[in-house]
Amino acid sequence: MPEQPITQATEFDPEDEYRPEPEPEPLPPSWMGGSVRIGIHTSIAGSYLNALEAARKLGCNAVQIFSASPRMWQGGPARIPEVDAAAFRTRRGELRLGPLVIHANYLINLAAAQPMLRTRSIQAFHDEILRALALGADFLVVHPGARGEATTGQAIATIVESVKQASKGVPLGGLKILLENTAGMGTAIGSRLEEIGEILAGLKGLPVGACLDTAHLFAAGYDIKSEAGLASTIGQIDGALGLENVPVFHANDSKVELGGRVDRHAHIGKGKIGAAAFARILQHPRLASSGPEGLAGRAFVAETPIDDPGDDRRNVAMLWELAGLKEQAPEAEKGFSMLTAALKRKLSSRRAPRAQSPHRKRKSLRGKSKKSSTRKKARSTAKKARRRG
Repeated sequence: MPEQPITQATEFDPEDEYRPEPEPEPLPPSWMGGSVRIGIHTSIAGSYLNALEAARKLGCNAVQIFSASPRMWQGGPARIPEVDAAAFRTRRGELRLGPLVIHANYLINLAAAQPMLRTRSIQAFHDEILRALALGADFLVVHPGARGEATTGQAIATIVESVKQASKGVPLGGLKILLENTAGMGTAIGSRLEEIGEILAGLKGLPVGACLDTAHLFAAGYDIKSEAGLASTIGQIDGALGLENVPVFHANDSKVELGGRVDRHAHIGKGKIGAAAFARILQHPRLASSGPEGLAGRAFVAETPIDDPGDDRRNVAMLWELAGLKEQAPEAEKGFSMLTAALKRKLSSRRAPRAQSPHRKRKSLRGKSKKSSTRKKARSTAKKARRRG
């Protein structure tokens, strides 16, 4: 059989090159369906799962938590066991709660000039990032910090570098870091929107944004109470930050007047901002959780006080009502509150003045006895003097 001639390709056909299929774009989470997202900060006491169940029972479709104690440098393990994190992620998916917002430790000062405090803050924030990733959080909120004796410009540069150091080498994936505005107390950075904007500009390339607290805005001098003031403030937010970079609002009324520069939260509609103003905020088309002017998945999360059992549930219900969506709100569990009557009594007893120790009591009685004896002697001497006279 004659051999077949060997043919050689003289031209390269680009179609013959192997091209791997590009990774499909990740689908948006189910909770970003365009509905208003309303939540509250819930407690992780007992377990992380308890926080999710509390959000469900309070009638929320979004939730915020701490990942560890917010007032201790080491308020628990730096890492969350994967078995616990996996259970949390699974249950959250079942409840369709989103977004999940984690609030970082209050002690973190990313603006600190003192080397030891700054190093400790960077490490603590790094740990916050790792825990947020383990839990599958969407946002991690952190206060910028206080400048101390540094200038505002120096503090902003320090904050930028601190965030970069804390997130270095960590694939953030779908997690976004949010800088929260402040009320303007002391030397805290971030009471002016322009300061938050400068920090975000310095972090360009990282997934960052802002979380704006309504009580802090009001205390810092932004008039969100009046219709004209709200319109002006929204314009300033858009100019300094870009509304698309504000996926979370902390919805809190204020105990202090406009420009009071003190961070004091009040129940929704019961403070100086008022119910009518919150209705305008929650129903404003540019602050909506869907298009065309809003941002898909934007959430309003309450950090309101719980003075009496049921305050948490009532504040969430008030947000739904003022958003004009009372009938569409998830059903809350009647009578549920994170503050039970028993817990309130326990907290009240802790706050009550400590009973005087027996030792101090004896000293006090001895003192009273000596004073009484002295007075008696004085009266006796006076009587004798009168008799002599």
